Amino acid sequence: MASQKKNEANIVTNRRARHDYEIEDTYEAGLALTGTEVKSLREGRASLAEAFVSIDRRGEVWLENANIPEYLNGTWTNHAPKRKRKLLLHAQQIAKLSRQIEAKGYTIVPLDLHFNEDGRVKATIALARGKKEYDKRQSLREAQDKRDALRAMRARNLRGIR
Repeated sequence: MASQKKNEANIVTNRRARHDYEIEDTYEAGLALTGTEVKSLREGRASLAEAFVSIDRRGEVWLENANIPEYLNGTWTNHAPKRKRKLLLHAQQIAKLSRQIEAKGYTIVPLDLHFNEDGRVKATIALARGKKEYDKRQSLREAQDKRDALRAMRARNLRGIR
């Protein structure tokens, strides 16, 4: 993950995105939210499992299918849990992203939601290319090999201490 500052609190991470996609480039975008959505996020209640990012004809970027459950203490002002939420990016970034997703195989996926040091909710989105099944198996195998090597080194170091 990108290096986050100390004061940033991570709300939710889309772990599946890093497994299913090869991340090319990341962007930090603001989110246009209602008050009850922010309160629900402060409680740590959200899911990006089925979420995706789209760009409409007017050049606006939207976070769709992100599940932010209703605020428990909310009244009639509560929000719809899976509504479209506008992502706030610079015009140059939107133009660059729209050009790149026209290329074959690229998509935009949300990686995480977090609070920045000002207390605002930000989304980390990424330009990504879908992995093939054999790429997923290879990355799992590499991670397992790395864990095995660390485990063996740790065991060897413990034997040397005694």
